[in-house]
Amino acid sequence: MPAEMSRNHIITPDLLPAFLEFLHEEEKGDNTIQKYVRYTREFLVWLNGAPATKAAAMAWKDALQSSGKYAATTVNAKIASINAFFKFAGWEDCQIKALRLQHRVFRDTNRDLTVEEYRCLVDAAAAKGDHQLALVMETLCATGIRVSELKYITVEAVANRQAVISLKGKVRTIIIPGKLCRKLQKYIRKNKIASGEVFLTRSGKGMSRRLIWEKMKRLCQAAGVEPSKVFPHNLRHLFAQSYYRVYHDIAKLADIMGHSCMETTRVYLISTGAEHARQMDKLGLVS
Repeated sequence: MPAEMSRNHIITPDLLPAFLEFLHEEEKGDNTIQKYVRYTREFLVWLNGAPATKAAAMAWKDALQSSGKYAATTVNAKIASINAFFKFAGWEDCQIKALRLQHRVFRDTNRDLTVEEYRCLVDAAAAKGDHQLALVMETLCATGIRVSELKYITVEAVANRQAVISLKGKVRTIIIPGKLCRKLQKYIRKNKIASGEVFLTRSGKGMSRRLIWEKMKRLCQAAGVEPSKVFPHNLRHLFAQSYYRVYHDIAKLADIMGHSCMETTRVYLISTGAEHARQMDKLGLVS
């Protein structure tokens, strides 16, 4: 970075495009990039023209905590964002520590999607005539891929019964289950898709995370599922829980999901509040 940038320590809007490019060069995922830029912009607004300093960053962290609006994980995501910006700008002296979090013992029941609720969502999509959405949800849930990886489900991948996914400098191969493969082949034939991505919009573009999210939310009432449980990433969680329940192989699951660290995979396997309560009751420590 230019010397004058590190002397001034002033975050100006014109630095954000360069920060975005820096994040691309760091091979961050698209969603991470959008989040980092958005949170850095929030910090810029909060500074209101004041210079960026470590004290200012710590004050912002305190303000986020005391507001009561954000979960600790969200606060840490915002801290990670500005720390990344400080690295980009050469202002490492401004970087601050994240909040120390205790490992969660159980998941929030309000966000826990069950297999039965998932099937209700798929059925609701089919009943509305949105067979594409129904198949998208089945593809995400049956393979455990991220929404951003849906583009790797191609005509060629279905023909080979496996998809090669390249993301964040890592390459992994996902097996497409036989039943899903047959459904995809039928969909491909019906829609006369010659090659490339299977799931496209009417304009011929790949389906975005936002579009899938919005379509899923519209199913909540018809499916009888709480909106707080309905979002694309929850299908990935359901895959992880279902796989581990059957095979109890966390190392293999980490490979399938593309996790570099098994600690990340463990986050997906935290039991529900109801399950935790049953486990506690089984201790028999109350007469």
